[in-house]
Amino acid sequence: METEKYSANIVKYIPFLYVVWADDLLSASEIAVFKKAVREDSLSKEERKLISSWLKTETPPLDKEITSWKHLIDQSGIKLVESDNYPLTSFSMKLSFRGNNEEEISNENLKFIEINLGIQPNHYRHLFDIQTRQSPKADFYDPEKIDGILKGEHAPHIDTFRKFLSDPLFQWEISRDKDTFRLRVLEQVKLLASAGYGAMAYEKAYGGIGNMPAYAGIFENLMFIDGSLTIKFGVQFGLFGGSIQNLGTRKHHDQWLKATGEAGILGCFAMTETRHGSNVRGIKTTATYVKETDSIVIDTPGKNDNKEYIGNALHATMATVFAQLIVNGTNEGVHAIVVRIRDEKGNLTPGVHIEDNGYKLGLNGVDNGKIWFKNVSVPRENLLNRFGNIDEEGNYSSDISNPNKRFFTMLGTLVGGRICVAKGAVGGTKLALATAVKYALSRRQFNSGEKVQEDLIMDYPSHQLRLVTPIAQTHVYHITLEHMIRSYSSSTEASRRKIETQVAALKALITDFSNKTIQECREACGGKGYLLENRIGDLKNDVDIFTTFEGDNTVLLQLAAKGVLTDFKSEFNSDSYGDILKLVGTQLSDRLATFNPLFTNNTDKEHLFNPDFHLEAFHYRVRRLTFTAASRIRRYVKKGIPPQQVSLNIQTHLIALGKAYGVMLSYEIFADFVKQIADEKMQFIFRKLGTLYALHHIRENAAWYLEHGYISGNKSKAIRQRVERLCTELRPHVVSLVDGFGIPEHCMTAPISKQ
Repeated sequence: METEKYSANIVKYIPFLYVVWADDLLSASEIAVFKKAVREDSLSKEERKLISSWLKTETPPLDKEITSWKHLIDQSGIKLVESDNYPLTSFSMKLSFRGNNEEEISNENLKFIEINLGIQPNHYRHLFDIQTRQSPKADFYDPEKIDGILKGEHAPHIDTFRKFLSDPLFQWEISRDKDTFRLRVLEQVKLLASAGYGAMAYEKAYGGIGNMPAYAGIFENLMFIDGSLTIKFGVQFGLFGGSIQNLGTRKHHDQWLKATGEAGILGCFAMTETRHGSNVRGIKTTATYVKETDSIVIDTPGKNDNKEYIGNALHATMATVFAQLIVNGTNEGVHAIVVRIRDEKGNLTPGVHIEDNGYKLGLNGVDNGKIWFKNVSVPRENLLNRFGNIDEEGNYSSDISNPNKRFFTMLGTLVGGRICVAKGAVGGTKLALATAVKYALSRRQFNSGEKVQEDLIMDYPSHQLRLVTPIAQTHVYHITLEHMIRSYSSSTEASRRKIETQVAALKALITDFSNKTIQECREACGGKGYLLENRIGDLKNDVDIFTTFEGDNTVLLQLAAKGVLTDFKSEFNSDSYGDILKLVGTQLSDRLATFNPLFTNNTDKEHLFNPDFHLEAFHYRVRRLTFTAASRIRRYVKKGIPPQQVSLNIQTHLIALGKAYGVMLSYEIFADFVKQIADEKMQFIFRKLGTLYALHHIRENAAWYLEHGYISGNKSKAIRQRVERLCTELRPHVVSLVDGFGIPEHCMTAPISKQ
């Protein structure tokens, strides 16, 4: 059929037909969308029949027919205007009227297709003659509304804090001398303390507002200023102050907490040792009670038993020291004792030796050091005695008789620090993504050879995949961590073991994600990303350590997996493996059934986008990994293999389970949150972000799902295609999504973010 014989009603559908047949993703659901529009349009019977004949995947239009559509479009002389609200609809109507449009013309049926098929300008940049928009911004989604959803009930605190960060002292600058850098960060910490931000999580009597979630939000936003400031702030008020708050009792609070919040006392958190980094229970520093002097003597027994990598060590006057508490010749396990390490003049107290860790890969504004103690005596009252006490008679007592339970209960009170580390990692990721996206919306490269203007790198599908996918993940992790900090803040000692398992998985999952994403942002910005002035380099170096402090990620994933295996009830290494198997096997054995081929081969858009499918896929992976791990334990136990060797034999299995559990937990929390969003427009975009998150992780573990018969090869391929398609659908809204992170303009200092 000659193109000039098409009626106006047919012509207006030709650009849409050309786009969908240029795309390999024409599914049954998308055909249904197209047919609905055609059915409701004012078309003749013949016109409706002709268009319908072009919507059959089994008999697609002939190549010469598609070529004729292209000829019609090319010869029209009409340009597609990217800045139009509905670019393809406007273009199609102009084409239908052959450009004779004195008034704005539109068509609701075409809009319906454009919206529901997610057709965006970046799908067809090279299919039409494009009038490039001058501004990269899209205003369909209000960034302030997105930011408001992310801030939640803490919005007043966060908004006030962001304005406070405009103080000149917080202006980011390149600092290559660690001593100068450290002094500047110290002044910043003191300024934050003077404004009450350090004490936010403390009770009102100690200068705070008793709001741990708001404090965690402040912590995340500090990453927009500098990683070193964020960590020193966390050490002073979160770790040192938090240890007094959570491990001490009222007498300790009255004595030290208010001054800590005001930075009148500078403190450090001396837990990690050179020889026993991740094994806190195995630390060698001793705290021996001496009845004759009613004191506790702190001692470092060997050269490599010193406290290592202690933040604030060069500035602090006090330290919370974790040591093996020995009372009347009995080792009562690890306890925390407050020790003065410097006098009022800044001189080290007798018996304390501190060395600077020196320059690090990042965070050089934090004064990390090594600390040795040689028979340093402190009053008995300096024992933080919430979970274990020495009375005036010199006798030890604890309300928790089991030493293992006491140890984990004590550490459970410090889980908030792991949540804050993960939130800090998310803050750094947000800044890196915002910088990379804004650069990608100004940087152009390559063209078709016919166009004068090169393409924006944000319009390349590969670039969308590398940036839009982590944007979706960042939103999911933000919501997840907000939920976890609220759960932690309202938890009881009985419920904290479960939260510890959850946070172990999430901290590992999120900090690993942040490191990979910041590196991706660096590469996405090319040489510009390598310049210090654009800040991605510092973010990369600063966040790198987040994977190993507050718990090494590999260790934390195993901790999370062991928590899953035992249903959060007891320690993996001390329990009966038979009991573990009985517990897990009872829950799971009846749910690992053969899959219906209709399910494993279902590639329909509605199915792939359904949250129920995502949840089932994540639940299945966790269930299967849990059951197979328990089965392996049983086989080894039957052979008489010692427990420690069993743990080593299944270590990689446990790590996979820990990761799967973190992914499942994040999506569960996010999916529940999205249901509560009242604004339908906002709920739609957040649901789409969740879909991208879910399909990305299923795609990332496609080999596993294929091995277990959960999905077919065709379904795996469809998921991969949908991930790519979702990235292009979200492309027009990418500015709104990163502006929705709420990064203040005075914190977006990278020159490439302002081009």
